[in-house]
Amino acid sequence: MRNQRVIISGGGTGGHIYPALAIANGLKLRFPEMKFLFVGAKGKMEMEKVPAAGFSIVGLWISGFHRNQKFRNLLFPLKLIVSMLQSILILKKFRPNTVIGTGGFASGPLLYMAAMFGIPTLIQEQNSFPGITNKLLSKKANTICVAYEGLSRFFPKDKIKITGNPVRQDLLNLTPKTAAAKDFFKLIPDRKTLLVLGGSLGARSVNQLIAEKLPYFNAQNVQVIWQCGALYFEDYKHYESVPKVQVVPFIKQMDYAYAAADFIISRAGASSVSELCVVGKPVVFIPSPNVAEDHQTKNAQAISQNEAAILIEESKLNEKFESKFSELLESETLQTKLKNNIRKLAKVSATEAIVNEVETLLCT
Repeated sequence: MRNQRVIISGGGTGGHIYPALAIANGLKLRFPEMKFLFVGAKGKMEMEKVPAAGFSIVGLWISGFHRNQKFRNLLFPLKLIVSMLQSILILKKFRPNTVIGTGGFASGPLLYMAAMFGIPTLIQEQNSFPGITNKLLSKKANTICVAYEGLSRFFPKDKIKITGNPVRQDLLNLTPKTAAAKDFFKLIPDRKTLLVLGGSLGARSVNQLIAEKLPYFNAQNVQVIWQCGALYFEDYKHYESVPKVQVVPFIKQMDYAYAAADFIISRAGASSVSELCVVGKPVVFIPSPNVAEDHQTKNAQAISQNEAAILIEESKLNEKFESKFSELLESETLQTKLKNNIRKLAKVSATEAIVNEVETLLCT
Protein backbone atom coordinates (compact mmCIF):
# COMPACT_ATOMS: atom_id res chain seq x y z
CA MET A 1 0.00 0.00 0.00
CA ARG A 2 2.96 2.35 -0.53
CA ASN A 3 2.25 5.70 -2.22
CA GLN A 4 -1.53 5.26 -2.05
CA ARG A 5 -3.50 8.50 -2.31
CA VAL A 6 -7.05 8.99 -0.99
CA ILE A 7 -9.49 11.87 -1.33
CA ILE A 8 -12.23 12.17 1.29
CA SER A 9 -15.18 14.49 0.83
CA GLY A 10 -17.96 15.29 3.28
CA GLY A 11 -19.16 18.28 5.18
CA GLY A 12 -21.71 20.94 5.89
CA THR A 13 -22.36 19.55 9.36
CA GLY A 14 -20.41 17.67 12.02
CA GLY A 15 -22.46 14.59 11.13
CA HIS A 16 -20.59 14.38 7.82
CA ILE A 17 -17.23 15.81 8.92
CA TYR A 18 -16.45 13.67 11.97
CA PRO A 19 -17.09 10.32 10.25
CA ALA A 20 -14.81 11.51 7.44
CA LEU A 21 -12.07 12.36 9.94
CA ALA A 22 -12.55 9.04 11.75
CA ILE A 23 -12.11 7.15 8.47
CA ALA A 24 -9.01 9.18 7.60
CA ASN A 25 -7.46 8.51 11.01
CA GLY A 26 -8.29 4.80 10.72
CA LEU A 27 -6.61 4.62 7.33
CA LYS A 28 -3.62 6.60 8.55
CA LEU A 29 -3.18 4.22 11.47
CA ARG A 30 -3.14 1.21 9.15
CA PHE A 31 -1.22 2.83 6.30
CA PRO A 32 1.13 5.48 7.75
CA GLU A 33 2.53 6.47 4.35
CA MET A 34 -0.89 7.08 2.76
CA LYS A 35 -1.50 10.61 1.41
CA PHE A 36 -4.81 12.36 2.08
CA LEU A 37 -6.72 15.29 0.65
CA PHE A 38 -10.12 16.47 1.86
CA VAL A 39 -12.57 18.28 -0.41
CA GLY A 40 -15.29 20.42 1.15
CA ALA A 41 -17.61 23.30 0.34
CA LYS A 42 -16.26 26.82 0.59
CA GLY A 43 -17.54 28.69 3.62
CA LYS A 44 -18.69 25.55 5.45
CA MET A 45 -17.40 24.30 8.78
CA GLU A 46 -15.19 21.58 7.28
CA MET A 47 -12.88 24.29 5.97
CA GLU A 48 -11.97 24.98 9.61
CA LYS A 49 -12.39 21.59 11.30
CA VAL A 50 -10.37 19.50 8.86
CA PRO A 51 -7.15 21.59 9.00
CA ALA A 52 -7.51 21.69 12.79
CA ALA A 53 -7.39 17.87 12.69
CA GLY A 54 -4.15 17.94 10.69
CA PHE A 55 -5.37 17.29 7.14
CA SER A 56 -5.26 19.41 3.98
CA ILE A 57 -8.52 20.51 2.39
CA VAL A 58 -9.64 22.37 -0.72
CA GLY A 59 -13.07 23.93 -1.16
CA LEU A 60 -15.58 23.74 -4.01
CA TRP A 61 -18.02 26.52 -4.89
CA ILE A 62 -21.12 24.48 -4.14
CA SER A 63 -24.19 24.61 -1.93
CA GLY A 64 -27.55 22.91 -1.73
CA PHE A 65 -31.04 24.17 -2.32
CA HIS A 66 -32.44 26.76 0.07
CA ARG A 67 -36.09 26.01 0.78
CA ASN A 68 -37.00 29.55 1.78
CA GLN A 69 -34.57 31.50 -0.41
CA LYS A 70 -35.52 30.68 -4.01
CA PHE A 71 -33.44 33.50 -5.46
CA ARG A 72 -30.25 31.90 -4.15
CA ASN A 73 -31.20 28.66 -5.93
CA LEU A 74 -30.81 30.39 -9.29
CA LEU A 75 -27.05 30.06 -8.89
CA PHE A 76 -27.19 26.31 -8.26
CA PRO A 77 -26.72 25.17 -11.90
CA LEU A 78 -23.72 27.46 -12.30
CA LYS A 79 -22.23 26.33 -8.99
CA LEU A 80 -22.70 22.69 -10.00
CA ILE A 81 -20.91 23.16 -13.32
CA VAL A 82 -18.05 25.10 -11.70
CA SER A 83 -17.66 22.52 -8.91
CA MET A 84 -17.52 19.70 -11.46
CA LEU A 85 -14.76 21.50 -13.34
CA GLN A 86 -12.95 22.11 -10.04
CA SER A 87 -13.35 18.42 -9.20
CA ILE A 88 -11.74 17.41 -12.50
CA LEU A 89 -8.74 19.61 -11.78
CA ILE A 90 -8.42 18.26 -8.22
CA LEU A 91 -8.59 14.64 -9.41
CA LYS A 92 -6.01 15.21 -12.15
CA LYS A 93 -3.61 17.01 -9.80
CA PHE A 94 -3.89 14.69 -6.77
CA ARG A 95 -4.36 11.41 -8.73
CA PRO A 96 -6.22 9.47 -5.99
CA ASN A 97 -6.36 5.70 -5.92
CA THR A 98 -9.83 5.90 -4.37
CA VAL A 99 -12.35 8.56 -3.35
CA ILE A 100 -14.55 8.39 -0.24
CA GLY A 101 -17.70 10.42 0.38
CA THR A 102 -19.52 10.84 3.69
CA GLY A 103 -22.34 13.09 2.46
CA GLY A 104 -22.79 16.81 2.04
CA PHE A 105 -22.84 19.08 -0.99
CA ALA A 106 -19.18 18.83 -2.00
CA SER A 107 -19.13 15.04 -2.16
CA GLY A 108 -21.69 15.05 -4.98
CA PRO A 109 -19.71 16.57 -7.87
CA LEU A 110 -16.39 15.16 -6.66
CA LEU A 111 -17.50 11.51 -6.40
CA TYR A 112 -19.53 11.77 -9.59
CA MET A 113 -16.51 12.92 -11.56
CA ALA A 114 -14.27 10.33 -9.86
CA ALA A 115 -16.66 7.58 -10.96
CA MET A 116 -16.73 9.01 -14.49
CA PHE A 117 -12.92 8.71 -14.57
CA GLY A 118 -13.08 5.10 -13.37
CA ILE A 119 -11.63 5.83 -9.92
CA PRO A 120 -13.02 3.43 -7.28
CA THR A 121 -15.46 5.22 -4.95
CA LEU A 122 -16.97 4.42 -1.56
CA ILE A 123 -19.81 6.29 0.15
CA GLN A 124 -20.60 6.12 3.85
CA GLU A 125 -24.21 6.78 4.83
CA GLN A 126 -24.76 7.61 8.50
CA ASN A 127 -28.56 7.81 8.64
CA SER A 128 -31.48 5.42 8.50
CA PHE A 129 -32.87 7.66 5.73
CA PRO A 130 -30.17 8.65 3.21
CA GLY A 131 -29.56 12.16 1.98
CA ILE A 132 -30.19 13.01 -1.67
CA THR A 133 -26.46 13.27 -2.47
CA ASN A 134 -25.72 9.69 -1.44
CA LYS A 135 -28.88 8.40 -3.12
CA LEU A 136 -27.71 9.84 -6.44
CA LEU A 137 -24.11 8.72 -5.98
CA SER A 138 -25.08 5.14 -5.07
CA LYS A 139 -25.70 4.31 -8.74
CA LYS A 140 -22.04 4.98 -9.56
CA ALA A 141 -20.31 4.02 -6.27
CA ASN A 142 -18.43 0.74 -5.93
CA THR A 143 -19.18 0.26 -2.21
CA ILE A 144 -21.81 1.70 0.14
CA CYS A 145 -21.13 1.45 3.88
CA VAL A 146 -24.23 1.88 6.03
CA ALA A 147 -25.15 1.87 9.71
CA TYR A 148 -28.71 0.53 9.52
CA GLU A 149 -30.51 -2.49 8.10
CA GLY A 150 -33.10 -2.03 5.37
CA LEU A 151 -31.34 0.50 3.15
CA SER A 152 -31.66 -1.70 0.06
CA ARG A 153 -34.83 0.25 -0.74
CA PHE A 154 -32.55 3.24 -1.41
CA PHE A 155 -29.29 1.67 -2.57
CA PRO A 156 -28.25 -1.23 -4.85
CA LYS A 157 -28.34 -4.25 -2.55
CA ASP A 158 -25.16 -5.85 -3.90
CA LYS A 159 -23.09 -2.77 -3.02
CA ILE A 160 -24.23 -2.42 0.61
CA LYS A 161 -21.93 -3.26 3.53
CA ILE A 162 -23.35 -2.90 7.04
CA THR A 163 -20.45 -1.46 9.03
CA GLY A 164 -21.95 1.00 11.51
CA ASN A 165 -20.88 4.62 11.79
CA PRO A 166 -17.23 5.44 12.49
CA VAL A 167 -16.55 7.15 15.82
CA ARG A 168 -13.53 8.84 17.31
CA GLN A 169 -11.18 6.31 18.85
CA ASP A 170 -10.60 8.48 21.93
CA LEU A 171 -14.17 7.69 23.04
CA LEU A 172 -13.61 3.96 23.43
CA ASN A 173 -12.35 4.00 27.03
CA LEU A 174 -13.48 7.05 28.98
CA THR A 175 -13.41 5.79 32.56
CA PRO A 176 -9.69 6.51 33.18
CA LYS A 177 -10.28 10.10 32.00
CA THR A 178 -13.09 10.93 34.43
CA ALA A 179 -11.02 12.60 37.15
CA ALA A 180 -8.98 14.65 34.66
CA ALA A 181 -12.17 15.61 32.79
CA LYS A 182 -13.90 16.91 35.92
CA ASP A 183 -10.81 18.91 36.78
CA PHE A 184 -10.61 20.25 33.20
CA PHE A 185 -14.18 21.59 33.40
CA LYS A 186 -13.70 22.72 37.04
CA LEU A 187 -16.71 20.71 38.17
CA ILE A 188 -17.93 20.26 41.74
CA PRO A 189 -17.07 16.62 42.57
CA ASP A 190 -20.21 15.77 44.54
CA ARG A 191 -22.67 17.20 41.99
CA LYS A 192 -24.17 15.32 39.07
CA THR A 193 -23.17 16.72 35.68
CA LEU A 194 -25.47 17.23 32.69
CA LEU A 195 -23.92 17.59 29.23
CA VAL A 196 -26.12 19.35 26.66
CA LEU A 197 -25.39 18.87 22.94
CA GLY A 198 -27.46 20.56 20.27
CA GLY A 199 -25.17 19.76 17.37
CA SER A 200 -22.11 21.64 16.16
CA LEU A 201 -24.12 24.66 15.00
CA GLY A 202 -26.69 24.54 17.79
CA ALA A 203 -30.40 23.85 18.21
CA ARG A 204 -32.82 26.68 19.00
CA SER A 205 -35.44 24.64 20.84
CA VAL A 206 -32.85 22.76 22.93
CA ASN A 207 -31.20 26.04 23.92
CA GLN A 208 -34.57 27.55 24.85
CA LEU A 209 -35.34 24.51 26.99
CA ILE A 210 -32.03 24.62 28.86
CA ALA A 211 -32.27 28.37 29.50
CA GLU A 212 -35.75 27.89 30.93
CA LYS A 213 -34.78 24.90 33.07
CA LEU A 214 -31.59 26.25 34.67
CA PRO A 215 -33.38 27.00 37.99
CA TYR A 216 -34.80 23.46 37.90
CA PHE A 217 -31.34 21.92 37.34
CA ASN A 218 -29.91 23.98 40.20
CA ALA A 219 -32.73 22.83 42.51
CA GLN A 220 -31.91 19.23 41.52
CA ASN A 221 -28.23 19.76 42.42
CA VAL A 222 -27.16 19.33 38.79
CA GLN A 223 -24.32 21.29 37.17
CA VAL A 224 -24.45 21.92 33.42
CA ILE A 225 -21.96 21.87 30.53
CA TRP A 226 -23.95 23.47 27.74
CA GLN A 227 -22.75 23.43 24.15
CA CYS A 228 -25.17 25.94 22.66
CA GLY A 229 -23.62 26.04 19.18
CA ALA A 230 -21.77 28.71 17.25
CA LEU A 231 -24.98 30.21 15.84
CA TYR A 232 -26.46 30.84 19.29
CA PHE A 233 -23.49 31.62 21.52
CA GLU A 234 -24.02 35.39 21.49
CA ASP A 235 -27.62 34.85 22.60
CA TYR A 236 -26.79 32.54 25.50
CA LYS A 237 -23.27 33.36 26.68
CA HIS A 238 -24.62 35.59 29.47
CA TYR A 239 -25.80 32.43 31.26
CA GLU A 240 -22.13 31.84 32.06
CA SER A 241 -22.78 34.09 35.06
CA VAL A 242 -25.25 31.57 36.48
CA PRO A 243 -23.55 29.41 39.14
CA LYS A 244 -22.64 25.89 38.12
CA VAL A 245 -23.39 26.53 34.42
CA GLN A 246 -20.79 26.55 31.63
CA VAL A 247 -21.89 27.80 28.20
CA VAL A 248 -19.63 27.20 25.20
CA PRO A 249 -20.17 27.47 21.43
CA PHE A 250 -18.27 24.27 20.74
CA ILE A 251 -16.44 21.60 22.74
CA LYS A 252 -13.10 20.54 21.28
CA GLN A 253 -12.25 17.88 23.86
CA MET A 254 -15.37 15.78 23.50
CA ASP A 255 -13.76 12.79 25.19
CA TYR A 256 -13.42 14.88 28.36
CA ALA A 257 -16.98 16.19 28.05
CA TYR A 258 -18.37 12.67 27.75
CA ALA A 259 -16.13 11.39 30.56
CA ALA A 260 -17.30 14.14 32.92
CA ALA A 261 -21.01 13.71 32.18
CA ASP A 262 -23.46 11.72 34.27
CA PHE A 263 -26.38 12.51 31.95
CA ILE A 264 -26.57 13.76 28.36
CA ILE A 265 -29.23 15.67 26.43
CA SER A 266 -28.67 15.47 22.68
CA ARG A 267 -30.13 15.82 19.23
CA ALA A 268 -30.29 12.52 17.34
CA GLY A 269 -28.12 12.94 14.29
CA ALA A 270 -26.69 9.61 13.21
CA SER A 271 -23.10 10.35 14.21
CA SER A 272 -24.17 11.62 17.63
CA VAL A 273 -26.28 8.51 18.20
CA SER A 274 -23.38 6.25 17.25
CA GLU A 275 -21.01 8.12 19.57
CA LEU A 276 -23.46 8.00 22.46
CA CYS A 277 -23.84 4.24 22.10
CA VAL A 278 -20.08 3.92 22.52
CA VAL A 279 -19.99 6.41 25.41
CA GLY A 280 -22.63 4.46 27.32
CA LYS A 281 -24.17 7.20 29.51
CA PRO A 282 -27.90 7.83 30.20
CA VAL A 283 -29.21 9.90 27.28
CA VAL A 284 -32.29 11.99 26.62
CA PHE A 285 -32.78 12.41 22.87
CA ILE A 286 -34.64 15.46 21.55
CA PRO A 287 -34.71 14.81 17.78
CA SER A 288 -34.91 17.68 15.36
CA PRO A 289 -38.20 17.54 13.42
CA ASN A 290 -36.73 19.78 10.70
CA VAL A 291 -34.77 17.16 8.75
CA ALA A 292 -35.54 15.03 5.70
CA GLU A 293 -38.12 12.31 6.40
CA ASP A 294 -37.80 13.04 10.14
CA HIS A 295 -34.75 10.74 10.21
CA GLN A 296 -33.54 12.00 13.62
CA THR A 297 -36.72 10.68 15.23
CA LYS A 298 -36.17 7.33 13.48
CA ASN A 299 -32.56 7.28 14.75
CA ALA A 300 -33.69 7.96 18.33
CA GLN A 301 -36.52 5.42 18.13
CA ALA A 302 -34.03 2.73 17.13
CA ILE A 303 -32.35 3.32 20.52
CA SER A 304 -35.33 4.10 22.76
CA GLN A 305 -37.27 1.05 21.54
CA ASN A 306 -34.48 -1.07 23.01
CA GLU A 307 -34.93 0.68 26.40
CA ALA A 308 -31.51 2.24 25.84
CA ALA A 309 -32.42 5.95 25.92
CA ILE A 310 -35.26 8.35 26.65
CA LEU A 311 -36.91 10.04 23.67
CA ILE A 312 -38.86 13.27 24.08
CA GLU A 313 -40.38 14.85 20.99
CA GLU A 314 -39.66 18.54 20.61
CA SER A 315 -43.39 19.34 20.57
CA LYS A 316 -43.84 17.66 23.96
CA LEU A 317 -40.94 19.20 25.88
CA ASN A 318 -43.12 21.49 28.01
CA GLU A 319 -45.38 18.61 28.87
CA LYS A 320 -42.87 15.85 29.54
CA PHE A 321 -39.33 17.09 30.16
CA GLU A 322 -39.28 17.70 33.91
CA SER A 323 -41.15 14.51 34.78
CA LYS A 324 -38.96 12.37 32.52
CA PHE A 325 -35.70 13.94 33.66
CA SER A 326 -36.68 13.81 37.35
CA GLU A 327 -37.47 10.11 36.98
CA LEU A 328 -34.03 9.57 35.46
CA LEU A 329 -32.28 11.53 38.23
CA GLU A 330 -34.06 9.69 41.01
CA SER A 331 -33.78 6.13 39.70
CA GLU A 332 -30.37 4.47 39.75
CA THR A 333 -32.08 1.36 38.39
CA LEU A 334 -33.20 3.28 35.30
CA GLN A 335 -29.76 4.84 34.90
CA THR A 336 -28.08 1.43 35.00
CA LYS A 337 -30.57 -0.07 32.55
CA LEU A 338 -30.05 2.72 30.03
CA LYS A 339 -26.25 2.49 30.34
CA ASN A 340 -26.16 -1.26 29.86
CA ASN A 341 -28.65 -1.32 26.99
CA ILE A 342 -27.13 1.51 24.97
CA ARG A 343 -23.67 -0.06 25.20
CA LYS A 344 -25.09 -3.25 23.67
CA LEU A 345 -25.99 -1.24 20.55
CA ALA A 346 -22.49 0.19 20.06
CA LYS A 347 -20.54 -0.78 16.94
CA VAL A 348 -17.04 -0.12 18.24
CA SER A 349 -15.34 -1.67 15.19
CA ALA A 350 -17.16 0.43 12.58
CA THR A 351 -14.09 2.43 11.59
CA GLU A 352 -12.04 -0.74 11.15
CA ALA A 353 -14.80 -2.31 9.06
CA ILE A 354 -14.91 0.72 6.74
CA VAL A 355 -11.11 0.77 6.45
CA ASN A 356 -11.31 -2.91 5.43
CA GLU A 357 -13.70 -1.97 2.63
CA VAL A 358 -11.39 0.84 1.47
CA GLU A 359 -8.46 -1.58 1.46
CA THR A 360 -10.47 -3.97 -0.67
CA LEU A 361 -11.08 -1.18 -3.20
CA LEU A 362 -7.40 -0.28 -3.22
CA CYS A 363 -6.44 -3.88 -3.95
CA THR A 364 -8.80 -4.27 -6.92
